[in-house]
Amino acid sequence: MAASNGVIHYLQTSDAVTHAVAWVLLAMSVASWCFLIVKSWVLVRAKRQGPRAVARFWQAHSLAEGVSAMRAIDRERVFLPLAQAALAVVETDTAGALLARVERGERVLRALRGALQASQRRLEFGQVLLASVGSTAPFVGLLGTVWGIYHALGSIAASGQAMIENVAGPVGEALIMTAFGLVVAIPAVLAYNILGRLARQIGDDLDGFAHDLHAWACAPEEGAGRRDASPRELQQPARGEGVTRAGAL
Repeated sequence: MAASNGVIHYLQTSDAVTHAVAWVLLAMSVASWCFLIVKSWVLVRAKRQGPRAVARFWQAHSLAEGVSAMRAIDRERVFLPLAQAALAVVETDTAGALLARVERGERVLRALRGALQASQRRLEFGQVLLASVGSTAPFVGLLGTVWGIYHALGSIAASGQAMIENVAGPVGEALIMTAFGLVVAIPAVLAYNILGRLARQIGDDLDGFAHDLHAWACAPEEGAGRRDASPRELQQPARGEGVTRAGAL
């Protein structure tokens, strides 16, 4: 009796539809776990490197020096695009390009907004995969269970042996597919929530850094006495300028 029941026996005696459902669940599980590991590595490194990279940037004596220092620390390239965007705007001023005739505040705002959105997309990349696996895996497993129960009951009815021991075994085996679906979905849902929270925390740090960069890049136009100021001298310009993040970006 033990040899005729169980997961292996159910998969060996099931049809192509059940096998297809099992393979789909396996593919979803492998994809979600691979992404979970890679995404966790990226977000943890970005969370750890971000504050050090920003601190090193504001300790630099020039914007170009700050970008170089940040490039050596921010290996995940999450905070670096914002500094590069600010540097590009400053270089446009010195190059005498046509774009320099546009108000600096508008150019800084547009450049930082684009860089901020690119960094946030990098942080949120793949979250849809975890959400999709977490929401659909239980139903895929349920499909396998319903299909298995249907064929089990059909076979029992054809054999004419509708005894409880003949019904409980096949139906219990079919319920395994629902368990498989839950095993695939639960880690995906937990990973989605945990990684999403970590990505939001890094996004808040990015928002603050972008706000400070905007205040610094616009500072030369606010007064001649601050025209030659360096990032180190303006390490905390945004907190006293009275400009909200929502208004700046």
